[in-house]
Amino acid sequence: MKFGIIREGKNPPDKRVPLSPNQCKQLLSQYPGLEIAVQPSPIRCFKDEEYSNLGISLQEDLSDCEILLGVKEVPTEMLIPAKTYLFFSHTYKKQEYNRELLQTILAKKIRLIDYEMLKDVGGKRLLGFGRYAGIVGAYNGFRAYGQLNGAFDLKPAHQCADRRELEQELAKVVLPKNFRIALTGAGKVAGGAMEVLSALKVTQVYPDEFIREDFNQEAVFTQLNVQDYFEREDGEAFKRLDFYKDNSGYRSCFLNFAEHADMYIACHYWAEGSPLIFSREDARSERFKISLVADISCDIDGPVASTLRPSTIADPFYAYDPQSEEEVPFGCAGSIAVSAVDNLPGELPRDASEDFGNELMKNVIPHFFNRDSSNILAKASETNLNGELTPHFAYLQDYVS
Repeated sequence: MKFGIIREGKNPPDKRVPLSPNQCKQLLSQYPGLEIAVQPSPIRCFKDEEYSNLGISLQEDLSDCEILLGVKEVPTEMLIPAKTYLFFSHTYKKQEYNRELLQTILAKKIRLIDYEMLKDVGGKRLLGFGRYAGIVGAYNGFRAYGQLNGAFDLKPAHQCADRRELEQELAKVVLPKNFRIALTGAGKVAGGAMEVLSALKVTQVYPDEFIREDFNQEAVFTQLNVQDYFEREDGEAFKRLDFYKDNSGYRSCFLNFAEHADMYIACHYWAEGSPLIFSREDARSERFKISLVADISCDIDGPVASTLRPSTIADPFYAYDPQSEEEVPFGCAGSIAVSAVDNLPGELPRDASEDFGNELMKNVIPHFFNRDSSNILAKASETNLNGELTPHFAYLQDYVS
């Protein structure tokens, strides 16, 4: 079997890779029948010579590889027919902007294994850059706070050589006494954000303590799950499984926390049709005290009213005026500062790539060598080599037609 690591072709350029040079070398030792070729790239976070110095073949033409691995969507003109590709296709939700991509994959009889669809037998995702999205997103939130208040100045994450330098920058952060942070989410994104809070020695408190207690001597944060910030409209007890089955008849009670929070870090997963976490009306409420939102989830014009658009690595901050419901310059009086970069792991590409590659090696690549005995690869394959949607993704037929 021969793997090929493709050159990223999407704009803006992404420096991440699915496997680092050392990980490629480790895989070659682990699987004697495996070959790996790497397509040369001027933008990759690991230089071509870092691969070739470890004996990994550099190869412009990858047509002799059966399995091709990338990160972001592959431009249609770069797709090689009759191959198996692994990348984030962003098609499973019928994303309009990638319709042509999936149509081309079918026309070229490519088997697409979407990273987002790779799940264990219990349905838990096996891969993702969520941890580093959380790390960089939380860091950006504190960088925004430092600029907003003139208290400190953090180097942009993408100018840090690696995570170690980013953590050294955190030593500059000074927070006022009784500074309060609300965080929504319980997955890998939230875990990454809490790694930053831990590095800053911000104390975690229970949601009820966050509302009830006074913390004059320390900065604190609370982690909120869906049952904390949503409630049933009929006043009955919240049952998580019922909410996931049918989220109608629920409403937000996030204002209970927003009136005690200075900063909000959004790390949740939000399904279309779910209640808003805070609405534009909520943001105008006298109870709403949040002055800075680090929206790592970055659902545009969705559950977080202040997130009007994604921001960029080059220009990461803007502000939302609750009265006009419009974007205003960062730092405007009465506004809510917003950090909403939508490709956060790209700011620490080497660390994020190694973290992703470790999960890929542990959770996915073995299934190429055990005949996919648990159907992990099969269930994540949107298309097959006959130019057809697989049964698991038959619901995409109207989308590609």
